[in-house]
Amino acid sequence: MYLAKTWSTGITMSHLNVQLLLTGDELMTGDILDTNSMAVADALMPLGLVLSRKVVVGDALPQLVSEIESITKQADVLIVNGGLGPTIDDLTAEALAAVIGQPIQEHPQAMAELQAWCERRNYPLNGPNKKQAMLPRGVEIVSNQTGSAPGFKVSHNDCIIVCTPGVPSELAVMLESGIAPLLTELLSTLFGESYTQIKKFQVFGVGESPVQRILAENYPQWPDDIELGFRAAFPMLEVKLTAHSKNGIKLLPEWQSKVEDQLAGHIVAQGNVSLPEALVTLLSDQKKTLALAESCTGGLIASKLTSVAGSSQVFDAGIVSYSNEIKHKVLGVSQATLAEHGAVSEHVVLEMAEGVLALSQSDYAIAVSGVAGPGGGTPDKPVGTCWVAWGKKGALKTKCLFFPAERELFQQYIATAALDLIRRDLLSIDAEPLYFSRSK
Repeated sequence: MYLAKTWSTGITMSHLNVQLLLTGDELMTGDILDTNSMAVADALMPLGLVLSRKVVVGDALPQLVSEIESITKQADVLIVNGGLGPTIDDLTAEALAAVIGQPIQEHPQAMAELQAWCERRNYPLNGPNKKQAMLPRGVEIVSNQTGSAPGFKVSHNDCIIVCTPGVPSELAVMLESGIAPLLTELLSTLFGESYTQIKKFQVFGVGESPVQRILAENYPQWPDDIELGFRAAFPMLEVKLTAHSKNGIKLLPEWQSKVEDQLAGHIVAQGNVSLPEALVTLLSDQKKTLALAESCTGGLIASKLTSVAGSSQVFDAGIVSYSNEIKHKVLGVSQATLAEHGAVSEHVVLEMAEGVLALSQSDYAIAVSGVAGPGGGTPDKPVGTCWVAWGKKGALKTKCLFFPAERELFQQYIATAALDLIRRDLLSIDAEPLYFSRSK
């Protein structure tokens, strides 16, 4: 019987106590960034669950055994992440075997899945790889559809333990295909019908504090049944409305509309759709194509676009014209324009956009030229200055954006703003974005 050892958020609802144990020396030393915690939390949220506790330990067997035993006495569900690989420092299976008092042996299903994975890749199944199929007796397999290390689960101390791979892409698939359905079934068994619904908005160009102020000023009587949350992941902001009750679910469409009214064109997408994905969809739906002429972003805009499946149908060309010589020879920017106005100027980005439109015969173009820093700024063009041209032939627009920040942040911001400006053009959004108020 699961004890539902609960935490409290001030919202009345039944929760499982779900805890996360991450393992790996690389996490302890900071050699890699822990993105898996966020992935797990994101997968739990639509189920009305949040992690009540997270523990990180290195590749040390005594610590792993101790933490697994301790956590299972507190939690209803323990997700163990990492330590399922073929090397000697992958210790999760060995630790779990010690905790549940079962020997390590070859698991037939795990071995079959491992063999199939190797065959699909024409990869030899060698001794180290076979280690991934050596699991504690009695565990059930949670299939890893993209990687070689199978996940597995077992119950101990009235706690379900689910062991997952540390590779982020593999974990993401397993969360969706294996763990979320498992928890949904468990919630239904214990608590009956779920009353959690979530609406997410992906927002660009307005920060967390201004959004909260705008909503508070316009809707001072925010309903108790709907939780307002934010997650900043530069340069985007996710605004989230969560309903945890029947009444909250009933009110959610109304309050979703109110948020949409206030944030208007700054909402670039809903759900988990990214800005590049939203833009590729828009271009595809309107049967339009886009070409890029980049300088200060060094191809980052093109990289964001081409990360989306199907972008080849709407993205024609990207020219990284970093030097003035290439701006002139490839894009046809006049040497006189470059000499009189400089590379970071309205005149130059207009000619860059016109040049890439002529080269590609695309419907739309973006051109950017700026001072990314840390050096190269002048009093009239300080670090953080960027001219952007966007639009279609005969209707190009320009704006000088100003974002004085560390080089990589500057490039990320400018690339995102450029995509957003084309999105606004395609949707015929006439209102200026709030980020124009920070521009020169």
